Amino acid sequence: MMVLAFFIFFGLPGIVGFTIPDFIAGVITLTLNASAYIAEIVRGGINAVPVGQMEASRSLGLSYNRTMQKIILPQAIRIMLPSFVNQFVISLKDTTIISAIGVVELLQAGKIIVARTTQSTYVYLIIAIMYLVLITALTKLAKVLEKKVK
Repeated sequence: MMVLAFFIFFGLPGIVGFTIPDFIAGVITLTLNASAYIAEIVRGGINAVPVGQMEASRSLGLSYNRTMQKIILPQAIRIMLPSFVNQFVISLKDTTIISAIGVVELLQAGKIIVARTTQSTYVYLIIAIMYLVLITALTKLAKVLEKKVK
């Protein structure tokens, strides 16, 4: 991912002829990285639904779109939901990599505060608690969504 971030921030401006702001380059990097994983999650979720489901609905006269909408995707979403939440948590953690191109995120802001105050233990403890709260909240939300979907 760091190679992708460096390519988008340093390499792409040479190709397109204009500079890309560091925040936009970070968003593009995270989006491209996460979208590749999400595409694989969706593909795997749809493929996990037995083929007989599609065959049965098609033999009953349902169109492909209606079959996907009413039969395949509701089952696939139940399968994909835990992986989606996991990918979101990973993307949240990956924001620290984007600091390599100059985007100030939570950990980078902490480093700046430590440089000014020399209170590294307290600053990093607060940052760790913030990450813990965010990830715990996401995990709780995922459990609620899983119960709601089931």
